[in-house]
Amino acid sequence: PYCASKFAVVAISESLHMELSMLPSPVKVSVLCPGWVRTNIAEADRNWPSRLGPPPERGVDPAGEMAREFVRQSLATGMPPDDVAGLVLDAIREERFWVLTEHAMAGRVIDRAQGIVDGGNPGAFGPL
Repeated sequence: PYCASKFAVVAISESLHMELSMLPSPVKVSVLCPGWVRTNIAEADRNWPSRLGPPPERGVDPAGEMAREFVRQSLATGMPPDDVAGLVLDAIREERFWVLTEHAMAGRVIDRAQGIVDGGNPGAFGPL
């Protein structure tokens, strides 16, 4: 669901951008593609709805715990949210569609596109 929703937001935003550009509309569209941002997203279970019973037990799956720790560490070294907000504001003012928070993401986008052109499998160029 996470990846599907990310791709859906990008596709809808691209479509909306193109459709609005054909109209005399003052409305513009930008899409934020963030890397790691220093947020509390890894602690999202704090919002677990009580109607679903207790949250899933942590620590049962060693691989899951390793993944959670990787995410926690990545978030801790991520971009401060205020910096991301500044990038978004700049993009809006410049009427720029793409907002990438990390320069390294551009290389991943190029690698992915090249993999598609070359007919490679998704694992060959990694997810965005």
